[in-house]
Amino acid sequence: MNAADFAAANLSRATGAGLDPHEYLRVTGELADLEQWGEALMRAARGHLARAGRAATAVSAGRHLQVAARWFHFATLGPNPERALAAAEADTAMGRALDLLEPVARRIEGPGFAGWLRGPAGAAAVTVVVPGLDSGKEEFHDVIEALLCRGMAVFAMDGPGQGVLAATTAVRADYHRVIGQVIDALGAERVGLFGLSLGGYYVAESAAREPRVAAAVAVSGPFRLRWDGLPSLVRDLLVQRAGGEEAARRFAAQVDLSALAPRIACPLLVVDGGQDVIPGVTDGEPLARLAPHGQYLRIPHGDHLLGNARPDWLAAAADWISAALA
Repeated sequence: MNAADFAAANLSRATGAGLDPHEYLRVTGELADLEQWGEALMRAARGHLARAGRAATAVSAGRHLQVAARWFHFATLGPNPERALAAAEADTAMGRALDLLEPVARRIEGPGFAGWLRGPAGAAAVTVVVPGLDSGKEEFHDVIEALLCRGMAVFAMDGPGQGVLAATTAVRADYHRVIGQVIDALGAERVGLFGLSLGGYYVAESAAREPRVAAAVAVSGPFRLRWDGLPSLVRDLLVQRAGGEEAARRFAAQVDLSALAPRIACPLLVVDGGQDVIPGVTDGEPLARLAPHGQYLRIPHGDHLLGNARPDWLAAAADWISAALA
């Protein structure tokens, strides 16, 4: 894939992460080759770090630091020999931003996760935002903001093979063990899960096996993966995040919700887009049908992650989980 096509394919994802579309098009439009992706996007991130340093107020500095974190994260999505550094810089920049903008935000870490707890202190319910294969806690800006503005506490996390942990850990299909650690650390009375892309599988698997999950939303999550049917880009990502092809094949073989879906006792909302083209992710209806309390929202014109159709689902999904946890 050339640079222009790769940038276009990630445009709706970038805007959902909170990147300005004009800046994104300008930065990616200057790429002569996709191999320049990491360098160019990290340069854009450092531009926002510099703006933060010159800012006249803490608010302005914090906003620039948030944007820098998102640029650093997006620098990990394409070719980048400094991918681990970019992920670490994203993590650091977001921490600095929250120190300025939300001093009550708390860093919470465990053996297999790291993230930020934001929102009202001492909230009885917390929604955990779970990223996907190559996403991380800095990415889902619009989802996190939609939950926060409804008065919810939100824990945006990286798990094994994700974000700041990608360089030192590998993806695992039994993600419920990580979610169990997260719930222990949060100490909340009620926990909801909001997963996107592969995170949609993670939250459904966790809801089936972790009884403390009170509600879950799965957006563009796979119901079942078949290695031979996956696009080469997805297979390459799995190999990278699993630590080798054999491990990636084992992981893909375990991503199957057909037997687990009937065990999901909590309310479950499944959202997918009719224009999603990733095999195994293109139809979430079986998950919603097999789950005892499943609901299904399909947006015919939505792409993967439905970044091109946010008005059609995001507010509704945020309202749904807010009500389910009330």
